[in-house]
Amino acid sequence: MNKAFVKESGNDDTVVPLPEMPAGVRNYITPAGYRRLQQEWQQLHDERDADGGPAQAEREQRMHYLQSRLDMAEVVDPGIHEDGGRIFFGAHVRYEDEAGQAHEVHIVGLDEIDPAHGRVSWLSPVAQALLGSEEGDSVTLEGPDGEEELTVLRVQYPRQDG
Repeated sequence: MNKAFVKESGNDDTVVPLPEMPAGVRNYITPAGYRRLQQEWQQLHDERDADGGPAQAEREQRMHYLQSRLDMAEVVDPGIHEDGGRIFFGAHVRYEDEAGQAHEVHIVGLDEIDPAHGRVSWLSPVAQALLGSEEGDSVTLEGPDGEEELTVLRVQYPRQDG
């Protein structure tokens, strides 16, 4: 993992990894995710002359990275699917694994992933297994420990803020 930028929250510093964009893959992003990248870029720009040396170099590196991701981003509004029950990019999905344990994921772009909060890339194995299915369907997740059946319990497309 590349240590590209450190977010400060309280006393904890959290390393934000820079996901690699696979060759030939589109950089899909939700409208909310695109706005977050723009806001981060603007904040860094506004703080540009606050520090010198390594901090300024890291800031410039992050700004360059954000600008390149914004330039290649393809904003996809999941709201176009709000009436459908089929799983597409941007869906909030509740599913059950073979052990009967329920999980919730929000299928997002690479620049929006946050597994601790259920935000998984549309390229992740679980998203790839779920995409195209609908409520009540069973799908097969190909994992490192073999195959596992997942049952789709709910599909939602919450309104985008702003």
